[in-house]
Amino acid sequence: MIHFWNGRRVFVTGHTGFKGGWLSLWLQHMGAEVHGYALAPDTTPNLFNKAKVADNMLSTIADIRDHAQLSQCMHDFKPEIVFHLAAQAIVRSSYQQPIDTYATNVMGTVHLLDSVRRCPSVRAVVNVTSDKCYENRELSRGYVETDPMGGFDPYSSSKGCSELVTAAYRNSFFSTTAYTHHRVGLATARAGNVIGGGDWACDRLVPDIIRAIQSGCPVRIRNPKSTRPWQHVLEPLSGYLLLAEHLVKNGSEFSQAWNFGPEEIDIRTVEWVVNRLTKLWGQGASWQLDTGAHPHEARLLHLDITKSAQHLRWKPRWGIEESLQRIVDWHQACDHSAEMRATTISQIKEFCACQ
Repeated sequence: MIHFWNGRRVFVTGHTGFKGGWLSLWLQHMGAEVHGYALAPDTTPNLFNKAKVADNMLSTIADIRDHAQLSQCMHDFKPEIVFHLAAQAIVRSSYQQPIDTYATNVMGTVHLLDSVRRCPSVRAVVNVTSDKCYENRELSRGYVETDPMGGFDPYSSSKGCSELVTAAYRNSFFSTTAYTHHRVGLATARAGNVIGGGDWACDRLVPDIIRAIQSGCPVRIRNPKSTRPWQHVLEPLSGYLLLAEHLVKNGSEFSQAWNFGPEEIDIRTVEWVVNRLTKLWGQGASWQLDTGAHPHEARLLHLDITKSAQHLRWKPRWGIEESLQRIVDWHQACDHSAEMRATTISQIKEFCACQ
């Protein structure tokens, strides 16, 4: 993989965020020329600053809702590959700010794809959506790529809409039947609950646990029996990178939707993750049920990754135990004032070495 990316020009929206930061560092490590486009980080501390993500890339702090600036930046940079990760990514925040959520997640996708349409250098686009884009019927089986889009809450709905926007642009402007004319491969990627070092977002389980441990307070848990497809951030990122490589080489075949999730054995309850992470941290912590009124959240959710395994030859590398240990290692290194860019890249190297 590393040889493919050396010297490639890559445009990443959302590079100041958790997933975008890890992706940008991985691309830099492989020798890619990276241009990031995103709002400033929305938490303090944050991975972007801690790991000095901007040190070896072009970074533009701007809004995905600003179509003119986005289009100009892409035109000037002339990327070959585009990863779209800029989003409002918190379910509970979408209840509080539904207009901003739709404006960012739906119209942001429109702005991105229309900018691509006007940028002749682009050969591959990966739009990163979410496992929550599916109409969640609390199925015991994993959702497959052909299941219907849906979304109970504004966030989930907005990601389903982003999928529909992508399909419409593919049909209208980047058709697989006309691939030899436009030469643009356009795919969507749906991942589960992503965890890893450097996530300080509010209202996400692992950051909430770490904050509770460090403050000596119990972790307040809303739905301890809910299951989620937990996976280390490097797992779906490896899928996005592999997918983009296939799109460049054969966009007509791979311009589809793809699931990236953990193995069945790693689909665990919230309660299990809390207990295991606090044990690995080694300082002890407890949790208590948050009995307040809360917005609706799905209780059962996971993805079927058969398609990605068969056609992309992608598979998870780190299970939930390894993933949680890596999170503990990252944050304890951060607490001891380690050089976090080097620490993050070191984990990327170790992940790549694990086949």
